[in-house]
Amino acid sequence: MTEPCRLVVLLSGSGSNLQAFIDEIAAGALPARIAGVISNRADALGLERAARAGIATAVIDHKRFDSREAFDTALLAQVEAFAPDLVILAGFMRILTPVFVRPLAGRLLNIHPSLLPLYPGLNTHQRALDAGDAAAGATVHFVTEELDGGPSIVQARVDVVPGDSAATLAARVLEQEHRIYPLAARWFAQGRLQLRDHRAMLDNEPLPATGYLYGDGPPC
Repeated sequence: MTEPCRLVVLLSGSGSNLQAFIDEIAAGALPARIAGVISNRADALGLERAARAGIATAVIDHKRFDSREAFDTALLAQVEAFAPDLVILAGFMRILTPVFVRPLAGRLLNIHPSLLPLYPGLNTHQRALDAGDAAAGATVHFVTEELDGGPSIVQARVDVVPGDSAATLAARVLEQEHRIYPLAARWFAQGRLQLRDHRAMLDNEPLPATGYLYGDGPPC
C-alpha cells in the first residue's frame, strides 16, 4: 500500500486553510496526512486547530533570531524533522529567503489572494477595488526565490460586486482558497503535479502562465 503524501503546514494566524486540508483528508478527497504544523506565533489559532485534530505542532518564534537567514535555518530544520513530501504555506506571514526556499524547490506551495501576476505582496483586495477590477481571486503557486513570483498552478476568480469592500471581497475569495489549495495538493500527492524548468507541469503538460482556472472544466 502506498504511503499517503506527508504534508507540513506553516501558518501565522487562524489556520482556515489548514482546516480545509484537515477536512479534505478526513473526507477521503486528499490522499495525504499532515505530519506537522509550524507557526512563528505561539498564539496562532491554527495551532489549536492542529492540536484538536491530533497533529503535531511546533513554534519557531522569528523574534528570537538576529536575521531572516538564521530564522529560516531553524525553520528548515524543524520542517525537515517532520520529513515532508510537500510543504504548504497557509497564511505564513514571513518573507522566506533562499536558505529555506532552495532546499524545498518543487515541494513548496503558497496561496496568494490575488490573480497573479496582479498584486503581489499585501493589501491585494483593496488594490483590486482601487483599480476598478471586475474580478479578484486567489492563486496557488510554487514558491521560488521571487516573492509571489513562482509558477502558478491553479486560480479561482470571484466577481467584484457593487458595494464590495476589501473585507467582503476577501471573505468570498477565502471560500475559493479552501477549494483550490487542497486541489493543488491532491494533484501533487497523486504524482500529477511537478515543477520542471520553472514551469508548473500537470500530467506532463505545462500549465498556462496563470495556472488552471478552477471550474473551467477538466482537469479535476
